[in-house]
Amino acid sequence: MADTQYILPNDIGVSSLDCREAFRLLSPTERLYAHHLSRAAWYGGLAVLLQTSPEAPYIYALLSRLFRAQDPDQLRQHALAEGLTEEEYQAFLVYAAGVYSNMGNYKSFGDTKFVPNLPKEKLEQVILGSEAAQQHPEEVRGLWQTCGELMFSLEPRLRHLGLGKEGITTYFSGNCTMEDAKLAQDFLDSQNLSAYNTRLFKEVDGEGKPHYEVRLASVLGSEPSLDSEMTSKLKSYEFRGSPFQVTRGDYAPILQKVVEQLEKAKVYAANSHQGQMLAQYIESFTQGSIEAHKRGSRFWIQDKGPIVESYIGFIESYRDPFGSRGEFEGNFLGEEEVSHSPFPHIQVHPSWNPAKPQLPPSPAGFVAVVNKAMSAKFERLVASAEQLLKELPWPPAFEKDKFLTPDFTSLDVLTFAGSGIPAGINIPNYDDLRQTEGFKNVSLGNVLAVAYATQREKLTFLEEDDKDLYILWKGPSFDVQVGLHELLGHGSGKLFVQDEKGAFNFDQETVINPETGEQIQSWYRSGETWDSKFSTIASSYEECRAESVGLYLCLHPEVLEIFGFEGADAEDVIYVNWLNMVRAGLLALEFYTPEASNWRQAHMQARFVILRVLLEAGEGLVTITPTTGSDGRPDARVRLDRSKIRSVGKPALERFLRRLQVLKSTGDVAGGRALYEGYAAVTDAPPECFLTLRDTVLLRKESRKLIVQPNTRLEDSDVQLLEYEASAAGLIRSFSERFPEDGPELEEILTQLATADARFWKGPSEAPSGQA
Repeated sequence: MADTQYILPNDIGVSSLDCREAFRLLSPTERLYAHHLSRAAWYGGLAVLLQTSPEAPYIYALLSRLFRAQDPDQLRQHALAEGLTEEEYQAFLVYAAGVYSNMGNYKSFGDTKFVPNLPKEKLEQVILGSEAAQQHPEEVRGLWQTCGELMFSLEPRLRHLGLGKEGITTYFSGNCTMEDAKLAQDFLDSQNLSAYNTRLFKEVDGEGKPHYEVRLASVLGSEPSLDSEMTSKLKSYEFRGSPFQVTRGDYAPILQKVVEQLEKAKVYAANSHQGQMLAQYIESFTQGSIEAHKRGSRFWIQDKGPIVESYIGFIESYRDPFGSRGEFEGNFLGEEEVSHSPFPHIQVHPSWNPAKPQLPPSPAGFVAVVNKAMSAKFERLVASAEQLLKELPWPPAFEKDKFLTPDFTSLDVLTFAGSGIPAGINIPNYDDLRQTEGFKNVSLGNVLAVAYATQREKLTFLEEDDKDLYILWKGPSFDVQVGLHELLGHGSGKLFVQDEKGAFNFDQETVINPETGEQIQSWYRSGETWDSKFSTIASSYEECRAESVGLYLCLHPEVLEIFGFEGADAEDVIYVNWLNMVRAGLLALEFYTPEASNWRQAHMQARFVILRVLLEAGEGLVTITPTTGSDGRPDARVRLDRSKIRSVGKPALERFLRRLQVLKSTGDVAGGRALYEGYAAVTDAPPECFLTLRDTVLLRKESRKLIVQPNTRLEDSDVQLLEYEASAAGLIRSFSERFPEDGPELEEILTQLATADARFWKGPSEAPSGQA
């Protein structure tokens, strides 16, 4: 059987999202708008299968066929008759639920492959003897032959998502290296093209010369179209001696279905902002234009406090090994009442263990009810934002010229399509829009309510006398941290830019680098972005900066008063917030791969870096002690000396934060990498011996919960909400009923798209079995 790192345990937590009340509060028109947005999100989410691994679309198609022919209970009878034990069949259900939940066979949080926890031969018996195989023997056998080996394979390169020899990814052809990714990014920057909706394919000719195809996601392919801003970009280029061809049409039949649903949603838009927003998204997905998506995002920012909120597209770049291609996500929300507060670009934050509704990541579809009490606190935090920004440890010239107050709402999710459900979103991710026009933040209360509850007996690595305090104050301290992280973390800081006309957005004569005492030596040129310059470390570095802002500003009495904490309670909130961060830094070791010396999750790497900074501060502020648990196996304890948070912790964090911001503002990639990668290095050097501690963390890790989402169904002109039980079988049923009209067609589309590109991950003699 597989190493426990690569399986989902049979007792994995499964929770259902409760959005009944949110849905009930929507008017018939709002329900229709939400329904079509939800459909668009679910269709688009299928593209994630093609963005993950070569086998993921085939696995999805195989599972869909199995469970459309027999529901989990019917298939159970067949499996037991074939000789499987109850545990083995449950392991298969958990695997299938994991594939649906992650939109592929790699974990959305950590990018680790997971495989079925039962013998391959037994699973083959079940599949080939199933009702689906009786009905369509050639198709089912062909799918199994194509993906069965890869479903179970744990050869080193396939264990994690990555580039070249470091892992597998379908954002790039299998022969691409990090050098190819860098060259392609420079090419894209030179043509002012965004990488967000692209994939890169390399072919080597008979003379050994590489040829690159940059393929844009769009409905339209090579067919002539009405002149658009994209037409002139679709051609051959020579760049640094290498041929590049820009094409489009990636995921075309899937995006066609997205566009059809957005057209239907447009009919029910509540105002002109929503109508224009959807028109631009339609243009973006049809033509392959990120500029059109940006225009849609502008209308989205202007649509303040809508009843049904939505955002959809190629958004978060966490899973691209280079850090600049966006995973497809779609979302819509609804709410009862809105409060305006601010929150900057925060991406996925699933790793927090909050017990309350507030958080971060990518989009999908959803409907929601506002948390009035929390919204009122955030409103007060926003009102104080401009004053609090002055408390941050960098000179005024390094702060945005004007603080842009975003829309903030606390909602319950109805639909979130993508590789995983976050607890909130902060978008758009386009730096130029965030710096000059603003953003919105949505926190997703019903996700946090079910996904991150903490049980005392499962609390690892804390002292016994810290556990009760931790459980009592974790939720409240988390509210404070998230508010600060999003509003004043992601929402703070200026990028120094020289535009295409040569003009600077800062005074070259007077602005001084506080780290060197000299004038500014580096900045962002036209076409360069934070993601494109800092690439592989950009997401994690930015999360680290935002987390550090939260820790730093939670020490400010005014902040704690806004959230209703004074005196001893305020001190407990601070202590638990800092304790939660150092514990998270230790838990982060699960997401480090020693064989490749790399991190697989941006937020967790950020927390480890903060742990290192606080350990380096010394004076006993933070200590990690290896111990032996009551079960006789290795364990560890994290201690934080609360009396030294202000005297030792704050000055250390202040120095670190200033350096992070100055290097980010000036676009100093070399300096930023040296700083960040230095702290992110994991060694077995004493006193901490982190590589040894990693074994302990893996021994005691708890798997992340799977989340079951409802469906909406249109019956005549009425939209029904269909809910499912909180179990692996319930999650499978939700997907089996998600595409009632065109399930078989979608399976065909996915396998055809995967087969068309299969050569990019296989040698010429290794075309997938049973496929053209």
